[in-house]
Amino acid sequence: MNYSLNWDLDSIFSGGSNSLALNERMTELESQMENYYQLVGNWEFTPEDFEQLQTILQLQAKISDGFTQCDSYITALLSANVNDSQAKILSGKLYALLPRLQSAETVLSTKFAKINEEHWQTLITNSNFQLLAFRLNELRRDGAQLLSESEENIINTLSLDGLNAWSSHYDTIVASIKIPFTQNGETVELSAGQAFNKMMSDPDQEIRKTLFVAWETAWKEKAPLFGDTLNHLDGFRLSTYKLHGITDYLQKPLEYNRLKKETLDVMWSTIEKNKQPLADYLTRKANLFGKEKMEWQDQDAPIILGDLEEKTFTFDEAAAFIVENFKKFSPKMADFAQSAFEKSWIEAEDRPGKRPGGYCTELPETKESRIFMTYSNSVNEVATLAHELGHAFHSSTMWDLPSLNREYAMNVAETASTFAELIVADATLKAAKSKEEQINLLDTKLQNALAMFMNIHSRFIFENSFYTARQKGLVSEEEITSMMIDAQKEGYQDALASYHPYFWSAKLHFFIDDVPFYNFPYTFGYLFSMGIYAYANQKGTNFEQEYIDLLRDTASMTTEELAKKHLGVDLTKPDFWQAGIDMVLDDIQQFMELTEEFVQ
Repeated sequence: MNYSLNWDLDSIFSGGSNSLALNERMTELESQMENYYQLVGNWEFTPEDFEQLQTILQLQAKISDGFTQCDSYITALLSANVNDSQAKILSGKLYALLPRLQSAETVLSTKFAKINEEHWQTLITNSNFQLLAFRLNELRRDGAQLLSESEENIINTLSLDGLNAWSSHYDTIVASIKIPFTQNGETVELSAGQAFNKMMSDPDQEIRKTLFVAWETAWKEKAPLFGDTLNHLDGFRLSTYKLHGITDYLQKPLEYNRLKKETLDVMWSTIEKNKQPLADYLTRKANLFGKEKMEWQDQDAPIILGDLEEKTFTFDEAAAFIVENFKKFSPKMADFAQSAFEKSWIEAEDRPGKRPGGYCTELPETKESRIFMTYSNSVNEVATLAHELGHAFHSSTMWDLPSLNREYAMNVAETASTFAELIVADATLKAAKSKEEQINLLDTKLQNALAMFMNIHSRFIFENSFYTARQKGLVSEEEITSMMIDAQKEGYQDALASYHPYFWSAKLHFFIDDVPFYNFPYTFGYLFSMGIYAYANQKGTNFEQEYIDLLRDTASMTTEELAKKHLGVDLTKPDFWQAGIDMVLDDIQQFMELTEEFVQ
């Protein structure tokens, strides 16, 4: 098969950023939101009549799906072409509709909060609402924290040119970044995405080092702009918390992820107790590069020993490999991935003008997904592709559920993606034909653990430090940079010879407006998926329906309840986390044994 490297967006809305169909849907959304606002305003709870509430929730679902459909499409346009100025205008137009919707949501949640407990139990046990009980309880909880409708409307309106605008401003700055790179006497300007891929994966140490210096310089030059952006984005968020009487900046991230603070603390403390083997792995890898200690830009670099030619996959080969190995765990998952390739749901071309990174986005009205990435034939990119397909498969299992019950949080979203990634990582490792190739692929697999346990932990430490300081006032660019270095040293246990001081400016995740603390859910999802993966290995394809059942429940209960129901484990105890970490430690032990002869 010859699969397209470019995604098909015309099947969603034809015409790109000049799409008439998109504009018509946005106009319809505006009308639906106004109708929704009026219906919610006129609704009063009565224990005898639930018909009006059913109508309200049905319209809410249509609006939610429609907004996501439009937003995903516009985001796709901007990702594929960061210079699409018309798409930026469309994004502003779409988000200008939000205050009306948010006002209606405020009124509805507040009215839920005012219903007495006896009547509320009558409502959520009614056959029409039982399936939505968990989500309705969440809305009621949120309603109790809200200010008046007029006050919430002011905050939501100001967010457009506040929280949302600062996040968008970050994307604008990143689009202007060019990284000069000279090879064979020719100098080219790489986009941030292109430079990052080459800097972290090129087998030539000197190229990696040269690019890292240019990379740091580029982000440092823009650091004053990024510093303002981060200060005002998170400052807006903290001000909003304060207005709502929220003093703990982790409250909302934990509520969003449906996770107890106790669970998060146990996860991190268990990881911290097991970092030394990872530090040893980093040092061993540095030794294989002829260095005493690992440098930042070498963490993800491939280990090429002897006359090994590193395994590569064309996009078509990657597609075939992923489908083949998904089939061993879930034929439905394999069929889904095959369909995604055939229908051109993936934007993979390596070209200038694209934003860095990768993601999967939902299109609920057409019950589809789209995947964005920059594919470069490496084993890492195959893993990324599988990761994003995992997200898409997760969504596909839930399309028949009510809209509210499809709103799963980031931590469990990362479970499905990481599970898919693990399948591919193990498959490539098992296919190794020599010790040198085994080392190369084992290292590729361990890079994920390194990111989850050290890199992402350092991000979490950094954001804790930044939020604590930001509560007292603006934080200077120099302070932010110092916090980043300190966080990296703590997260990596001083295992590196060099660090990435301007990582805080280069990492999109710190500048996302909708989900604060866009870090710990990745580590949670990684370890949670390890437990699922171990279970799946025992059951083979018999696990398929159990896995789908778990995915379908991800927005209908707390994370702790989800783990208890489907895996029979207690997430507040270290045992579960240690079991996942032990799987990583086994890989490290194997790596150390295989590489010993190459460093003597």
